[in-house]
Order: sequence, then structure tokens, then C-alpha cells
Amino acid sequence: MIKEYDVIVIGAGSVGAPTAYFLSEAGFKVLVVEKLSSSGQGQNKAAIGGVRATHSDPAKIQICLQSIDIFSNWKEKTGTDIGWKEGGYCFPVYREKEENILKSILSIQKKYGLDIDWVDDEGIKKVVPGINEKGLIGGTFSPNDGQVSPLLSSESFTNEAMKLGAEYRYRESVIGLLTEGDKGNMLVKGIKTKKGEYKAYNVVNAAGAHASAICKMAGLDIPVNPDSHEAGITAPVEPFLDPLVVDLRPGAEGKTVNFYFGQNLEGQIIFCYTPSKIFAGEDRRSTPEFMPIIARRLVNLIPRFKNLTIRRIWRGLYPMTPDGVAVVGKPSGVEGLYLGVGMCGQGFMMGPGVGLNLANIIAKGPPIIENEVLNLLSPDRNFYSGKKEALK
Repeated sequence: MIKEYDVIVIGAGSVGAPTAYFLSEAGFKVLVVEKLSSSGQGQNKAAIGGVRATHSDPAKIQICLQSIDIFSNWKEKTGTDIGWKEGGYCFPVYREKEENILKSILSIQKKYGLDIDWVDDEGIKKVVPGINEKGLIGGTFSPNDGQVSPLLSSESFTNEAMKLGAEYRYRESVIGLLTEGDKGNMLVKGIKTKKGEYKAYNVVNAAGAHASAICKMAGLDIPVNPDSHEAGITAPVEPFLDPLVVDLRPGAEGKTVNFYFGQNLEGQIIFCYTPSKIFAGEDRRSTPEFMPIIARRLVNLIPRFKNLTIRRIWRGLYPMTPDGVAVVGKPSGVEGLYLGVGMCGQGFMMGPGVGLNLANIIAKGPPIIENEVLNLLSPDRNFYSGKKEALK
């Protein structure tokens, strides 16, 4: 006997877990299928936990503002502490190039609801104690951004969804979609796994780095290709740093575009950088170059970091699209399929907002943010138009 549901969510990660929760909250009978052993065990647990609305894309600004609202009020709503820390995001500036970039997008950020301002050098010194003062011009600061524990939040989204009746099937991979019709005029009616078939007239693809394979089952060419990024965390030190800090300058060694770090609630410094040359594919082994490069950058920006003890390092996957923009919504020509994929390394911070909007689309038709804003993330767009967001 084939079991039937209102909605099936493929993936229980940064996007899938909150999507399942909001669908369950809306009264749907939800099934979540995850190939790993529990929720949040894919790229979600590789996230450093930063949550910012400090973007230049209007859709990402508004979606992440919703995520911040969800994360920051989660303990009050559910009684569960997921490690929310409101400390803001700071982008210190040492060069005119970065100053011009950040000031040029302030009007867009404020137009779409972000609380952010330019701060002079003295203000940045107060926001980031111990920062290297040599050449410091100023920077931007958005005080309402913050940090959350990726594992605690995915676990809580899952538990709350289960309380509302959601069913989770782990260690079960999707090998096909149940469909009717042909390409361009297709109806998705459920999924097929190695363990059975499940029916639903609404299927959400939240499969992260493997989202393209699910799309191809419906005849869709949605280009999501993973590359890997490395991160690390220190032993705890006395709390002194409120915001996450992003240095947009390229590294002197020529191998990094930018780097970022913050101090979590436990006092640990968590850090990452964007490599100049991408590591395409799913290789998640640590590299010998990471620690020497990131250590120099950390100590150069905040000299007191020279005494930090590194606890561990790891690599995680960024499910990338050619234009560097996420894919959210319903694709044309396929009924019953919804996408929350291609988050480009920002799935954790976007996930709750994406899930909230997808649930509203399925339940009521329109998203919560304006259609014209969400359409910037449309599955029907030209992925090769060359669009790139100024703030990654």
C-alpha cells in the first residue's frame, strides 16, 4: 500500500527542516525523506552559524530578515534554546575600493528593511575590540544580525515538526519522482525510494548539493554544482567580540577573496575564508594550506588572536549556481514541484525564510515577501546572465 501525504520534503537540512516545520504548522500532513541518519547532518553541520541580512540582493535581504526574526524569537515561541546570539555583522574597511562597494549598496539595503549604517574608524574600533588600526577607514555595521547553532536549530525544527505530526524517514534516498505527462507539461505526484513509493501532490526539493539530480527527474535543468570551503573553530576564550566580522580584502598570498569570523556563545572563535580558486566537487578533506593562510589573516586583523588554540577544522559544500543566486519557487511546466535549492553557501541563514515562503506558496499561493522580489530567485531565470551579488 502506497502511503499518501499532503507534502513531501526531500532533504532535512538547512532548508528542508524549517520548510517541514512551517508546512506542518500550516496544517499539512508532511513526510520528510533524508538519505542521512538524522536531520542537519549534511552541509548544515558544516555551517559556521552566521545569520545576516547584510546582502545586496533584495530577495536575500528580505528572506534573511525573516530568518533572523524566526531564529531570534525561537526560544520564546518553543521554549528551546538554539544558541541565538544577536551581535550584528561588521564589514571593516581599509581600502577605498571596499568603501565604495559598501556605501553604494547602503540605499538598497535600507530600502528593503535592513538596519545598517556606515561607521567611522573610531566606531569600528568599539564594535571590534583590538582590531588593527593601521589604515582603518571605517566600515558598515548591522546590529540585528547574529549567530545560531546549526545543529541545535535543525534538531529543534525537526522536533517541533514532529510534534505537529510530520513524519521523517532517514537513510532513504530518492531514486525517482512519480509523474504524469511529458516535459513542459508534467505533474509530480510523489517520490520513489529504494524502500517504497510515497504519494503527494506537493513535493519540495531541498536536497542541497544533490538538488540537480532531483530536478532532472522532472525534466528540469537547474544547475546546482557543489564546491567546498574550509572552516575551523578554536578553544573558548573570554567573550569579547559581539559581531561576526567580514574582511572583504583579498589575501596577500593571492589564494583568498575574503575571510570572516565570529565568537559564539561558548566563547569559541569560528572562522572561514573564500578561496580565490574554487575547489569544485564534493571532496571534503582538509587542506594543508588552510591554517597557515587563515592564521595570518586572523592575526593581521586582530593581533591578540596569535594566542588562540585551534580545536578542529573541516570542509563543507556550497551548492552553487552559475550566477551565484539561490533558486526558490515553483518552476514553469511542472505542477506540484517546488524548489529551495542552490543557496550558494548561505542555506543556513536563508533556510527559515525560504521555508516560511515556500510553505505560504503551497498553502495560500503567494509568498510572504512580494512576488516581484522573490522572482529574483526564480527557477525560470537565465542562470548564465553573469549576475553576481556584491556581498557574498
